[in-house]
Order: sequence, then C-alpha cells, then structure tokens
Amino acid sequence: MSEKNIFKSIIDGEIPAYKVYEDEHFLAFLDIFPRAPGHTLVIPKNETRWVWDVDKYFEYMDLVRKIAKVQQKVFNTEMIRMEVYGEEVPYAHVKIWPEISKDGTEKDFDNIQNKLIKYLS
Repeated sequence: MSEKNIFKSIIDGEIPAYKVYEDEHFLAFLDIFPRAPGHTLVIPKNETRWVWDVDKYFEYMDLVRKIAKVQQKVFNTEMIRMEVYGEEVPYAHVKIWPEISKDGTEKDFDNIQNKLIKYLS
C-alpha cells in the first residue's frame, strides 16, 4: 500500500481512537459513526488490503469472535452483526456490532470502551 490511510494513522498514534483491544498484531477500536453502541472495527497492524490475506488469519478471526462474545455479554443480545467489506478504507477490516436499537448511548464512547475492555482483558 502506497498512501497512508486513516487506519495506519490510528495504528501509528497520529489519530486518536477508542481502543478496546491491542496486541502486537491487531487493533480493535470503536467506530466513530456507529450503527449501534459497541460498533467495533478490528484491523491487522500489518498493512493488508484484503481480510483473506491477513497474516495470522486464524488468530485474527479468533479475536473477532472474542470481541463478538464480549459484545453479546455487555449488550445482553445474542445477535451480533459482522461485515467484511473494506471499500470505505482500502485496508483489511472487520466490523462487528450488536443488533440493538440506537438508544442515544451509541456515542458514549468512554463508557462503552470501558465495558468492552473490562471483559477483553
């Protein structure tokens, strides 16, 4: 990838993000335009265009599953939506969010971040 995009800027700490998980290979953070409270993006730190080309693909999907399970618990719902698309930002990413209606708390990023971190640590 030639041009630096928003995800790489977040990884590099140039743009702030509400991080819910980070290790040496992956980063998960809240979407600033959430479809529902807890809407999370999961990205690899190694720049990759397509999800199926992510190094450590199985670890990546295990992390997505772990976050989805935490969302089920935190938001008291069985239905977690997932989208693997990647047109908005040309960088591999998975979007996951609980199937709950927006209730005005979708922008309460600090509270949501703390709840997710509690169960992910």
